[in-house]
Amino acid sequence: MKAPSIQLLRVLRAADYAQGSCILQRRPRYYSQSSARPFRRDLSHSIKAQFSSSAILCDQTTAAKSADRGPPSKEDTQTDFGSLDVLGNTPPPTTSIDACLTDGFHLDNGLKVSGGSGCFLVAGEAFSWRPWEAAGKANKAQMINAKGQWAVEKEAWGILDLVWPKPDMLILGLGASTYPISPETRKYINSLGIKVDIQDTRNAAAQFNLLATERGVSSIAAALIPIGFKGL
Repeated sequence: MKAPSIQLLRVLRAADYAQGSCILQRRPRYYSQSSARPFRRDLSHSIKAQFSSSAILCDQTTAAKSADRGPPSKEDTQTDFGSLDVLGNTPPPTTSIDACLTDGFHLDNGLKVSGGSGCFLVAGEAFSWRPWEAAGKANKAQMINAKGQWAVEKEAWGILDLVWPKPDMLILGLGASTYPISPETRKYINSLGIKVDIQDTRNAAAQFNLLATERGVSSIAAALIPIGFKGL
């Protein structure tokens, strides 16, 4: 068999090149009349349709037909939250505060302090307390000094000098608001070995009820002024 001639190979090569150019020819692009840019497929409609179908599938979830969770468990590992209240069976002290009034207090033992007097609770006893009269001051507003500090004389704490053993903490309730106490007043109470916690009267009464129940009335004392006292 003879090899093809050079002329035949050239003709076949030219025919193959022409056929490939027809296959690789680019498609014509069509333009709108209002713009020279080519048309592009709008995918927003298909995306919205996809999200709407997903929402329909989510809304078609079936609700539980019954609230029955089966028979109650008999395991011993269940938590009894009632037993977590360690103070649940502990009676509150008889000197705990039941109500804070504008001009006095009601105690758990039925005692009522009225007439605008304060209340001093120490060692399980309750005393009427008027610290503004210790230095002969005319009214309660004079307990606030020029620096805006609550200050009373040493004579107002005479009961703390007599009681023994002394409490670990004294909770001060200074009326409807809280004021800083003067350095002299704090220094004198601390010199008796007693820490001071300052609050408004409502919160001070609640804290005394809790701490006196937890730690005992011999460790916690309270000196409360009626909530009608608003300072200057």
